[in-house]
Amino acid sequence: MKKILTLLLLATACLSNAQAFKGKGDMKFDIGANIQDMGTGIRISTDYGMGESISFGVVASYVLSVDQFLVKPGFGDRIDAKIRFNANLGPAFKLDEKIDVYPGLHLGLKNFGGHLGARYFFSNGFGVFSEATIPIAKFEPNEVHNGFDLNNQFTFNIGASFNF
Repeated sequence: MKKILTLLLLATACLSNAQAFKGKGDMKFDIGANIQDMGTGIRISTDYGMGESISFGVVASYVLSVDQFLVKPGFGDRIDAKIRFNANLGPAFKLDEKIDVYPGLHLGLKNFGGHLGARYFFSNGFGVFSEATIPIAKFEPNEVHNGFDLNNQFTFNIGASFNF
Protein backbone atom coordinates (compact mmCIF):
# COMPACT_ATOMS: atom_id res chain seq x y z
CA MET A 1 0.00 0.00 0.00
CA LYS A 2 2.89 2.38 0.80
CA LYS A 3 4.41 1.75 -2.63
CA ILE A 4 1.13 2.54 -4.41
CA LEU A 5 0.61 5.71 -2.37
CA THR A 6 4.21 6.84 -3.02
CA LEU A 7 3.78 6.16 -6.75
CA LEU A 8 0.53 8.17 -6.86
CA LEU A 9 2.12 11.11 -5.03
CA LEU A 10 5.11 11.05 -7.38
CA ALA A 11 2.84 10.97 -10.45
CA THR A 12 0.79 13.87 -9.07
CA ALA A 13 3.94 15.91 -8.47
CA CYS A 14 5.13 15.26 -12.03
CA LEU A 15 1.77 16.24 -13.50
CA SER A 16 1.49 19.39 -11.42
CA ASN A 17 4.83 20.72 -12.73
CA ALA A 18 3.81 20.56 -16.39
CA GLN A 19 4.08 23.87 -18.23
CA ALA A 20 2.88 24.51 -21.77
CA PHE A 21 4.95 27.66 -22.42
CA LYS A 22 7.74 28.88 -20.16
CA GLY A 23 8.82 31.98 -22.09
CA LYS A 24 12.30 32.89 -23.30
CA GLY A 25 14.43 29.83 -24.03
CA ASP A 26 11.48 27.41 -24.05
CA MET A 27 11.72 24.81 -26.82
CA LYS A 28 8.92 22.60 -28.16
CA PHE A 29 8.94 19.76 -30.68
CA ASP A 30 5.66 18.52 -32.21
CA ILE A 31 4.99 15.49 -34.40
CA GLY A 32 1.59 14.57 -35.70
CA ALA A 33 -0.91 14.01 -38.46
CA ASN A 34 -1.65 16.54 -41.19
CA ILE A 35 -5.25 16.26 -42.38
CA GLN A 36 -6.48 18.16 -45.46
CA ASP A 37 -8.84 17.83 -48.39
CA MET A 38 -7.89 14.81 -50.51
CA GLY A 39 -4.85 13.85 -48.43
CA THR A 40 -3.30 13.03 -45.08
CA GLY A 41 0.31 13.13 -44.03
CA ILE A 42 2.86 13.77 -41.33
CA ARG A 43 3.89 17.08 -39.79
CA ILE A 44 6.83 18.03 -37.57
CA SER A 45 7.58 21.39 -36.02
CA THR A 46 9.75 23.08 -33.48
CA ASP A 47 9.25 26.38 -31.66
CA TYR A 48 11.73 28.41 -29.63
CA GLY A 49 10.64 30.98 -27.03
CA MET A 50 12.09 34.43 -27.74
CA GLY A 51 10.23 36.31 -25.01
CA GLU A 52 7.52 36.05 -22.40
CA SER A 53 4.80 35.35 -24.98
CA ILE A 54 6.62 35.14 -28.34
CA SER A 55 8.09 32.14 -30.13
CA PHE A 56 9.54 31.46 -33.57
CA GLY A 57 9.88 28.13 -35.30
CA VAL A 58 9.88 25.93 -38.37
CA VAL A 59 7.33 23.43 -39.71
CA ALA A 60 7.66 20.70 -42.31
CA SER A 61 4.86 18.51 -43.65
CA TYR A 62 4.60 15.75 -46.21
CA VAL A 63 1.34 14.37 -47.63
CA LEU A 64 1.59 10.57 -47.59
CA SER A 65 -1.77 9.39 -48.91
CA VAL A 66 -3.58 11.23 -51.65
CA ASP A 67 -7.15 10.48 -52.75
CA GLN A 68 -8.85 10.79 -56.14
CA PHE A 69 -6.05 11.94 -58.43
CA LEU A 70 -5.54 10.37 -61.86
CA VAL A 71 -1.85 11.33 -61.87
CA LYS A 72 0.25 10.60 -58.80
CA PRO A 73 1.51 13.86 -57.15
CA GLY A 74 5.26 14.32 -57.12
CA PHE A 75 7.55 15.10 -54.19
CA GLY A 76 7.29 18.87 -54.77
CA ASP A 77 3.48 18.67 -54.67
CA ARG A 78 3.49 16.75 -51.39
CA ILE A 79 6.08 18.64 -49.30
CA ASP A 80 5.88 21.98 -47.53
CA ALA A 81 8.20 23.85 -45.18
CA LYS A 82 7.44 27.04 -43.26
CA ILE A 83 8.95 29.50 -40.83
CA ARG A 84 6.52 30.77 -38.21
CA PHE A 85 5.81 33.28 -35.49
CA ASN A 86 3.53 32.51 -32.51
CA ALA A 87 1.93 34.67 -29.84
CA ASN A 88 1.68 32.30 -26.88
CA LEU A 89 -1.40 33.53 -25.03
CA GLY A 90 -1.71 31.01 -22.18
CA PRO A 91 0.09 33.23 -19.64
CA ALA A 92 -1.61 36.41 -20.91
CA PHE A 93 -5.08 34.90 -20.46
CA LYS A 94 -4.02 33.36 -17.13
CA LEU A 95 -4.89 29.86 -18.33
CA ASP A 96 -3.75 26.81 -16.41
CA GLU A 97 0.02 26.54 -16.91
CA LYS A 98 -0.50 23.16 -18.62
CA ILE A 99 -2.42 24.87 -21.48
CA ASP A 100 -1.17 27.24 -24.15
CA VAL A 101 -3.17 28.79 -26.98
CA TYR A 102 -1.13 30.29 -29.80
CA PRO A 103 -2.27 32.20 -32.87
CA GLY A 104 0.41 33.02 -35.40
CA LEU A 105 1.61 33.67 -38.93
CA HIS A 106 3.74 31.51 -41.20
CA LEU A 107 5.62 31.89 -44.48
CA GLY A 108 6.13 28.71 -46.47
CA LEU A 109 7.04 27.27 -49.83
CA LYS A 110 3.39 27.34 -50.93
CA ASN A 111 1.84 30.36 -49.19
CA PHE A 112 1.74 33.02 -46.51
CA GLY A 113 -0.86 32.09 -43.90
CA GLY A 114 -2.14 32.02 -40.38
CA HIS A 115 -2.60 29.34 -37.77
CA LEU A 116 -4.33 28.81 -34.44
CA GLY A 117 -3.19 26.07 -32.12
CA ALA A 118 -3.32 24.76 -28.59
CA ARG A 119 -1.06 22.55 -26.50
CA TYR A 120 -1.84 20.64 -23.31
CA PHE A 121 0.99 19.09 -21.30
CA PHE A 122 0.42 16.06 -19.07
CA SER A 123 3.94 16.21 -17.65
CA ASN A 124 7.04 18.38 -17.96
CA GLY A 125 8.09 16.64 -21.16
CA PHE A 126 4.98 15.29 -22.89
CA GLY A 127 1.72 16.76 -24.15
CA VAL A 128 -0.68 16.93 -27.08
CA PHE A 129 -1.35 19.65 -29.64
CA SER A 130 -3.91 20.56 -32.26
CA GLU A 131 -3.57 23.28 -34.86
CA ALA A 132 -5.57 24.65 -37.79
CA THR A 133 -3.89 26.55 -40.63
CA ILE A 134 -5.24 28.63 -43.50
CA PRO A 135 -3.53 30.25 -46.48
CA ILE A 136 -3.92 34.04 -46.63
CA ALA A 137 -1.97 34.57 -49.88
CA LYS A 138 -1.05 31.73 -52.23
CA PHE A 139 2.14 32.17 -54.25
CA GLU A 140 0.46 30.90 -57.43
CA PRO A 141 -3.17 31.96 -56.79
CA ASN A 142 -4.48 31.30 -60.32
CA GLU A 143 -2.51 28.16 -61.01
CA VAL A 144 -2.70 24.81 -59.25
CA HIS A 145 0.65 23.06 -59.74
CA ASN A 146 0.16 19.88 -61.82
CA GLY A 147 -3.53 19.88 -60.83
CA PHE A 148 -2.72 19.56 -57.11
CA ASP A 149 -3.48 22.03 -54.35
CA LEU A 150 -1.92 20.02 -51.52
CA ASN A 151 -0.45 21.98 -48.59
CA ASN A 152 -2.04 25.15 -49.95
CA GLN A 153 -5.44 24.92 -48.27
CA PHE A 154 -7.07 24.63 -44.85
CA THR A 155 -5.29 21.93 -42.84
CA PHE A 156 -5.91 20.42 -39.42
CA ASN A 157 -3.01 18.97 -37.44
CA ILE A 158 -3.06 16.85 -34.29
CA GLY A 159 -0.35 14.98 -32.44
CA ALA A 160 2.19 14.79 -29.64
CA SER A 161 4.23 17.67 -28.21
CA PHE A 162 7.53 17.47 -26.34
CA ASN A 163 9.45 19.95 -24.14
CA PHE A 164 13.24 20.28 -24.40
